[in-house]
Amino acid sequence: MAGGWARDGAVNEQIEASINDELQRLKARAAPVGDSLSNCAECEEPISEARRKAIPGVKLCLDCASERDGRVQMRGGINRRGSKDSQLK
Repeated sequence: MAGGWARDGAVNEQIEASINDELQRLKARAAPVGDSLSNCAECEEPISEARRKAIPGVKLCLDCASERDGRVQMRGGINRRGSKDSQLK
């Protein structure tokens, strides 16, 4: 694929770099530690024993965890390509 002034494979390198950055961010997230709660920290409903065994240190029930995961979190990303306008300034 023609990339203008970019060398061959530059687009694929950018995609791979973005994927690797996201994987590193996910790996860096703190995993739950310590004893699991028997009741959810948010809604105080019981957490199933199977969930407590599967995820040591779990603090939320499945419903609350699903709701929290569904929320959009704003975070700064890196624009590796940049725009032409930013390069001209």
